[in-house]
Amino acid sequence: MVLAGWGPQARAQVANDNIENRRRLALNETVTSSTVGCTVQRGCVDERLTGQCIQYHNDQWFEFTPPATGPYFVNVGGQRCRDVRGVQLVVLTGQPCQPATYRVLSCTSLGTQDDVFVAVDLQAGRPYLLDVDGYLQDFCTFTLQVSGRAVGVPAVPPLPAPAGALPVTSRVVQVAWALPDSLAGAPSCRVLRREQHAFRSTERRRVPVARNSYGGRPAAYAVADTLPGPGLYLYQVVADAAPDGAPAPTVVKQFWVAYSQLNPLLGPLAAEPHLVLPLQNYPRKAELSVLITDPVSGRILLNKQLVNQLNDPRMGWVATGPWAAAGLRKVAVAITCHPVRGRFFTDHLLLNVPPLPAAP
Repeated sequence: MVLAGWGPQARAQVANDNIENRRRLALNETVTSSTVGCTVQRGCVDERLTGQCIQYHNDQWFEFTPPATGPYFVNVGGQRCRDVRGVQLVVLTGQPCQPATYRVLSCTSLGTQDDVFVAVDLQAGRPYLLDVDGYLQDFCTFTLQVSGRAVGVPAVPPLPAPAGALPVTSRVVQVAWALPDSLAGAPSCRVLRREQHAFRSTERRRVPVARNSYGGRPAAYAVADTLPGPGLYLYQVVADAAPDGAPAPTVVKQFWVAYSQLNPLLGPLAAEPHLVLPLQNYPRKAELSVLITDPVSGRILLNKQLVNQLNDPRMGWVATGPWAAAGLRKVAVAITCHPVRGRFFTDHLLLNVPPLPAAP
């Protein structure tokens, strides 16, 4: 089966598919290319040099010679791919098609179609090779530029598998971060969100970096974001570059969130790791609001309302397996009780998260 728009007839193989026809880039020149129909010259690559970073499937070659020594940014943008994965980028020195002479400066598996940049330090007058490959043979069109100014977000190393994401049952996610002194010149921070299977991230908030009454910049920020539905979501907080471009945009924080509409207060199996809320301490038919958070980060793990039924002992069970798998050892619990008669009150507890059972 050939996907419409992605078959070989949709776009001819680029001339720089082979290294001897590599495309030479000028500083700040933006070129548009495609991995569709590209092949691999196996004698011109050596996957041992890049470890687990890349497997070559459909690469193409570029060359850049910097006019001056210093930091440069390889900007990859405008990706439109068949799959989610996007392109991979290797920056190296050496004689073309002589892997024994190669020295790898950077290897990046993007795993996304966001506009990203890779920072490299280059020497004046030395030619550098750029090898762009479709991640696991992804078919992509893209733009490529080498510049003294970064465009997009930094291509940071991938996070651990989303299986380690902290589960939440509230659609409202609290995103909190601290801004170090080294980024005090950033004019703003962007909060980005990407659903696991989405092609690109979306900007959810842009928060100005404000000064306090003493002229300094507040170190801590927080915003709330509402998820559109159940799923796995990656959040990134990016400090924007100062007007002079230095420092480049920087990822301040990133984390996965697993949102489910399932109620972990109801129905966990007895064999599952769980903690028991002391609901027997509250009046029957009282309306209870249970808020469970990570005591270190303050991230909301569970936000649930219920009516206390003393004849249902399982009502106070909270499954904790995913939290233990994510490394949590304790959780902060706030139980607000609205009794049928009398004033409401709130109890604050710090409970241990039971460890996962040992593997058989």
